[in-house]
Amino acid sequence: MARRFVLALLILTVAGCGGGEAADSAADTSGEEAATAADAVPTHLGGCILLSPIGDVPDDVYQHGDVVATEAMPPFTKELQVYGLKLAARDDISDDFLRLVAKTIAESFPRDAGLDADLQLELLANHYRYRALIPVPLGDDMSFTEENEEQWAEIEKNHSVCDIIMQGTPVGPEGQVMEVVEHILHYVTDIGLHYTFPEVWGISEDSELARAMRKADDEGYYVLDTYLDIPDEEARFRVQMQEFAYWFISTAWNLQAPYGPVWEDEWTIVDQEDLRLKLPEMYAAYEETAARVMVAPSLETLQEIGPTRAEERGN
Repeated sequence: MARRFVLALLILTVAGCGGGEAADSAADTSGEEAATAADAVPTHLGGCILLSPIGDVPDDVYQHGDVVATEAMPPFTKELQVYGLKLAARDDISDDFLRLVAKTIAESFPRDAGLDADLQLELLANHYRYRALIPVPLGDDMSFTEENEEQWAEIEKNHSVCDIIMQGTPVGPEGQVMEVVEHILHYVTDIGLHYTFPEVWGISEDSELARAMRKADDEGYYVLDTYLDIPDEEARFRVQMQEFAYWFISTAWNLQAPYGPVWEDEWTIVDQEDLRLKLPEMYAAYEETAARVMVAPSLETLQEIGPTRAEERGN
């Protein structure tokens, strides 16, 4: 329930940044009319993804910084840039936790001879172009967004803010690993994969991902109705797609069995082989796209983040 509230808050805030059509000629408007026309131009897709590439791409897209103080994004007080994904937090978040999240991101994009270096470079460049920003709150406490409404609105206006990574989860330590993995994947699929492989991973009705999602829903592998309480249709579709993409990739990585949330019934496919058998077309597309640019983070790093379900329960 807490996660759904946070997601709804993010969607409602950014949804105000776009929608509607611009006037045919700005020259025919002035004052408030011109401002209204400008505000009507959509700036984000699905309540989070910047439509225009307004960010600068550095010469080295593999920049992996450390935690640094910032006054540029109040109410956040510190940030960490890694591979085009910027983690933003306040003082109540551990620097070591931010570093561990950054390590997880970096391990997912190794400069490995078995991967496609050019496609990987393009994907990471898209993180910069579309200014991916990941807020890191303490648990589900998002009160700072309401206490700093103007600053928060400015952040969301100028970035792609698609979800959060909580330090500490409502379900306890056993939820921490997938809290990190899931929400890294939301950003990678919503931005990196969406713009690098639009025919497969695009947030659009005719992408391979959308077709696979509908098939999974029809056959009972994925429950689309989970998100019917999101009122904005475009935002709801984007959330359904990003959640399906997370379930798909994390299952392809065989992470659901040890770390997946057993308290949810949204997804029923258990491992990579089951996934390959039940959604073969999407699995083939995954191997030709996402699997060529990224891999699962190491089990050693995941163990640093948190326990498996069996470890948490003492089994």
